[in-house]
Formats: sequence, structure tokens, C-alpha cells
Amino acid sequence: MPIHQHVKAWSKEIDALGFFNWFDLKRRYRRSHALAQSELQPFKSRYAAEPLYFRPRSSDFSVLYQIFVEREYRCLDDVQGVELVIDCGANVGYSSAYFLSRYPDCHVIAVEPDPGNFEMLQRNLAPFGNRVTLLNTGIWSSRTGLVISSESFGDNREWAVTVREAKGGEKATMQAVDIGTLLRESGKDKISILKIDIEGSESEVFSKSVEAWLGLTDTLVIELHGDDCTRIFHQAVSDGFDISRCDELTVCKRQRDAQHA
Repeated sequence: MPIHQHVKAWSKEIDALGFFNWFDLKRRYRRSHALAQSELQPFKSRYAAEPLYFRPRSSDFSVLYQIFVEREYRCLDDVQGVELVIDCGANVGYSSAYFLSRYPDCHVIAVEPDPGNFEMLQRNLAPFGNRVTLLNTGIWSSRTGLVISSESFGDNREWAVTVREAKGGEKATMQAVDIGTLLRESGKDKISILKIDIEGSESEVFSKSVEAWLGLTDTLVIELHGDDCTRIFHQAVSDGFDISRCDELTVCKRQRDAQHA
């Protein structure tokens, strides 16, 4: 890479993290290649109110770069009055930490099916106390038994874990939750921000039972995976939202005249 491109990248990283945080993260990342995954590495960002951790030799660093350097959720920075955020596919908690820091009065429900990711999620979000509700399960269209899928998805790293419905005679390892139930049990009357990154399961979530929660969602941000997911999703959100793109994300903001009509 030419030196001017390096300088441009470094400038972006320093702006996002702060110089001393950037220097420390660079140092830790270089040495992390020789560490075990269990040797968690701390880092700080000006976009996170609390220190966070990443696992060496995992997809965690790529996720933190997307969220805290690329700031992929910057498209939501103008959202006002955020009270409830539901983070579907919360991974190790970086997106939840971003929302909790950006919107200091909000409560986040973070849902993550993978046990290893969930352990990191608990570690990273512990400083936020009772502002978070953590669920170690998968999002589906209804309450049903799920298992972690053994089929490869994406690059098959920690950020690409998928779930599927348990087959007849197969023991489920988790009981799915649906978005309507999460909203109802939250005690809130609407979802301020619904973030979805669930590695293809969005086709199931948006094909059934959306009437229980979609009309009560102000802002929706989603990463879509494949043509079928994209088609099903756009059929479900065809009315009432202004739809735009922000990098890999599809962003839906409710039209003013359609606010919970």
C-alpha cells in the first residue's frame, strides 16, 4: 500500500480511537497473533463509554474495526429519543456498546446464539449494568427449538455463526425468541432501533408474524444475506419506511406520517 494510503488509514483510525488508544490497540493487535484466544486484549474508543475486549486470532478485531473505525452505525447518529434498542445478532457486544454510549438513556436487549460470542458479550457489556438484557439464543419468527448450524456460512469464523430449527427427533440446544415477544416483555410501547445481523435467518424473521412488531419499530438497520433474504425483507417493509443504504447496511426509518398509525 502506498504511504499516503497508510497515512489516510492511520488518520481515520486515530480520529476514531484517539491517538494513545490507537497506538495501544496497534501494539496489542500485533502481539495478539502469538497469543491464545483466551488471552483477551482490552481496547478503548471514543465511541464507547467503557473499555472493551477482543479475542486474539478471531473475527473480533474485524468487528471492532467496522463499528468503531468505519463507524457503520453512523447512519443512526441522528435518531432522537432512543429508549429501546434490540440488537439481534449482537456478537461480542460492540454494536450494543456503541448504542449504549451514543444513547445514554436507552435500554438494549442483546441477543446472541453462539456460547463463545455470548461469553464475550457478557464481559463487554457488564459495565453497563441494568441498562442491558442479555439473551443467549437465536432470533426466529416464533418460539421454537433451535440448534447451531454445522453448515459453513461466510468465512466460517466467529462472526458467521448461524442457527436452524431443530429437526424432528433432534434435541434443541436453545429456545428461540421472536421480536414481538421481546417488545412485549420489555414494557416499552415501541422499538426505537432494531438492529439485525443474523447471518441469513432474516428470511425466517421477515416471512412470518411481522405484524406483531414491525409497525411498532421506528428505525431498522439490517445486513441482508443473499437474494432470497433481500426479496423477503423488502416485501415486508414495503410501506411506511424511508429506505436507504449505508455501506453494507440497509436502513429503514419510519416516515413521519406513518408513525405507529
